[in-house]
Amino acid sequence: MQHRLTRIAVSAALMILVIGLANTSAQAPVTMGGVTAAPGAVVSGTLTVAARPGDDGTTIPFSIINGTKPGPVLALVAGTHGAEYPPILALQRLRAAIDPKTLSGTVLMVHVANMPSFLKRTIYYSPIDGKNLNRVLPGKKDGTISDRIAEVITREIIDRATHVIDIHCGDGNEWLRPYSYWVVTSAPAVVDASRQMALAFGLDHIVIDTERPTSPGESVYLANTAETRGKSGLTVESGGWAQTDEASIARIERGVAGVLKHLKMRTEGPEPLTTAVWLGPNEVLRTKFTGLVYPVVEPGQTVAQGALVARVTDFHGKLLQEIRSPYAGEVLYVVATPPINEGEPVGYVAERVAGPDWRPKK
Repeated sequence: MQHRLTRIAVSAALMILVIGLANTSAQAPVTMGGVTAAPGAVVSGTLTVAARPGDDGTTIPFSIINGTKPGPVLALVAGTHGAEYPPILALQRLRAAIDPKTLSGTVLMVHVANMPSFLKRTIYYSPIDGKNLNRVLPGKKDGTISDRIAEVITREIIDRATHVIDIHCGDGNEWLRPYSYWVVTSAPAVVDASRQMALAFGLDHIVIDTERPTSPGESVYLANTAETRGKSGLTVESGGWAQTDEASIARIERGVAGVLKHLKMRTEGPEPLTTAVWLGPNEVLRTKFTGLVYPVVEPGQTVAQGALVARVTDFHGKLLQEIRSPYAGEVLYVVATPPINEGEPVGYVAERVAGPDWRPKK
């Protein structure tokens, strides 16, 4: 009898241990913004950016796709600039396409990061405080509306994530060829993981970005905010000129599918690139004047050093400035609508380099 009781006790203890181990490997619910996504569920909600003197605050619409097994937390952010539409439309499709029942880990989606700019159809700058949301990260709780949006995204999205993709396109005034930015100013492990994520996303032109800040408190850019916190970050560009074309949207969908496979969050998806066009020296070309801009090149065009990229005139047609390429390279975007303000970009040129090991000479 004593031996039988002992066997029962041992069996019960083993059962408790097995259940405990199973529970530790099970996916947990994810709660954010007052909603909870159980394992295998998709939920949506809004993050609130509280009002302060000078503005009424705003909201940030998000979705949580919570898998059935543990895994990475991938944050996808669209609408950092309000007139960049393909990323916003792509995330709506991806919300429906990613099946949480076959997903390992969690996908956090920010559908429109910059709601004031989106609703007012403004480029670059918030219509409320005149700031560029992708220049004020990690944000401030007591700042202006853009600062507070940045703070909420940092705290609620980036701090929860293991990997972050900031999904852009040419703003409403920009004509752009697809490319991505790979930041190489972080810790070596983060740099390598981000390179792999860029190859998995599949845009075959990759800018090697060596000039991002390294301080978490002054990270400035959204993806860089992730990197300065030890998380893999990537900025991608697909689309532009306020278009909603199918090719630009589908390119983003495919890219996200590639990253999900690379991170082993799903089994299906495209394979990563094995080769890419690596771009090293790069420069945003800016105007010294306010007036009208006339580009003379197209995105994807190769230009020689000193080649004319754009002209700027005053409002009567008088030539104010000829803007030329500082080196032989490829045009990644040009401003293709006439209005231009002093200090704004008129184009972006990058020079091809031999491979991902390129770094500027010190």
